[in-house]
Amino acid sequence: MGYKDLKFPEGSKFLVTGSAGFIGANLVEAILNLGYKVRGLDNFSTGKKENVKEFIDHPNYEFIEGDITDLDTCLSVCDGVDFVLHQAAWGSVPRSIEMPLFYEEVNIRGTLNMLEAARQKGVKKFVYASSSSVYGDEPTLPKVEGREGNVLSPYALTKKVNEEYAKQYKELYNLDTYGLRYFNVFGRRQDPNGAYAAVIPKFIKQILNDERPTINGDGQQSRDFTYIENVIEANLKACHAESSSAGQSYNIACGGRESLNKIFSILTCLLGKKNITPNYGLIRQGDIRHSNANIEKASNVLNYAPEWNFEKGIERAIIWYKNNL
Repeated sequence: MGYKDLKFPEGSKFLVTGSAGFIGANLVEAILNLGYKVRGLDNFSTGKKENVKEFIDHPNYEFIEGDITDLDTCLSVCDGVDFVLHQAAWGSVPRSIEMPLFYEEVNIRGTLNMLEAARQKGVKKFVYASSSSVYGDEPTLPKVEGREGNVLSPYALTKKVNEEYAKQYKELYNLDTYGLRYFNVFGRRQDPNGAYAAVIPKFIKQILNDERPTINGDGQQSRDFTYIENVIEANLKACHAESSSAGQSYNIACGGRESLNKIFSILTCLLGKKNITPNYGLIRQGDIRHSNANIEKASNVLNYAPEWNFEKGIERAIIWYKNNL
C-alpha cells in the first residue's frame, strides 16, 4: 500500500518546513490531496516562490515566510500542529565544504530549534530529513542502519548531529522523532539550475538543450536513486508509526543502484538525444563512491513499501521537465 489510503484523525494539521523546496512542496501537495491542513514554512533561500503560489489559495493551506534559525518563528509555526515534517536545510556536499559555519547554523541549530519548538508545543510526531551521507567512508553495500563510517563533509556531519539530537529528544523528552535517510531523491519540482544542482535534473536540462553534461570522475560511481513518491510515502507512514520505533533513523530508498554512466545513457535514450556524449571532470571532494540502501528496517517498522522503481520514476520525471522547463 502506498500513502494515498492513509488516514489521520479528522482535523489533523501538518507543518512542512522547507515547504517551497523540492521535497517540501511535494509533501504539501500530497497532504492537501489527502484532505488535511498544512502549514508551510520557508525563507526562500533555496525554495522557489512558484512552489508556494501553487497552493496559496487552497483553503487548507497556510504559508509563513520565516527562518528555522529563529526560535520564536519555530515556536509560532509549531503552535496547534500535530505532525512536523522537517525538510528545511541546506544541501550539497561541495557547498558545505566551502561554507561549514553556515551549515552548522542552518542545519544543526535550525533543526535543534525545531525540535525544541515541537517539544514545547506538544507535537505528536517529528519526522525529519536525514541523508545517506551519514554512512561516510563505510564501504559495505548495501548500507545498513547502525553500520556507519567516518563522515566526509560538513553537510554529512550536520545530518549525523541532527540524528543524535533527535534521539536525545525521544529519550529525554519523549518526543517521537523519526529520521529518514534519503538516498538521492529525484522527481518533479527538483531545480535543474545552479552549480550545486542535483545530477538528474541538471542532466535532463542540459541534454534537452543539446549541451554536453559533465560527469565527475569516471562515471562508474553509483547511487540508489529514489523517486519523490517513495519519499512522500515514507514521511506519511512515519507519522503513523508506533512510538516504540521513534528515536531512530531509517533508510529511505528504492534498494537499487545505478551508475552515472548508465543514468546518462538512459536519459539520452529517453530524450531522443543519443548523439550527445558526456564530458568527464574531476572527482568531487567529499563524494561517496557507491551508495545502495538496505530498506528492510523501514519496511518492517514503518511499513515502507516503495512502489516506484527507478525506471518508472525517471519516465515520469522526464514528462514533468519537458512540460516545465
